[in-house]
Amino acid sequence: MLAWDTIGARPVVVQLYDQQGNLALGLVPLLMLDVWEHAYYLDYLNVRADYVAAFWNIVNWNDVAARLARATTAGAGGLIVPA
Repeated sequence: MLAWDTIGARPVVVQLYDQQGNLALGLVPLLMLDVWEHAYYLDYLNVRADYVAAFWNIVNWNDVAARLARATTAGAGGLIVPA
């Protein structure tokens, strides 16, 4: 997951385990790619690389940029409300 660290005021890449809500405090999700087999097996079988390559064709960068703008203006500990 690409996230914004509101305390360190920088982007970070973190792993979110088991699809749980265990994101560290102060991190705001910007972009996430699920690479567990359940996410891609029906369409890509066991070719994860093809799934990841196709993912980049559907990323909504405008949405990512909007999330980043909200995250950077909220300040450390600020509440981020989804649009």
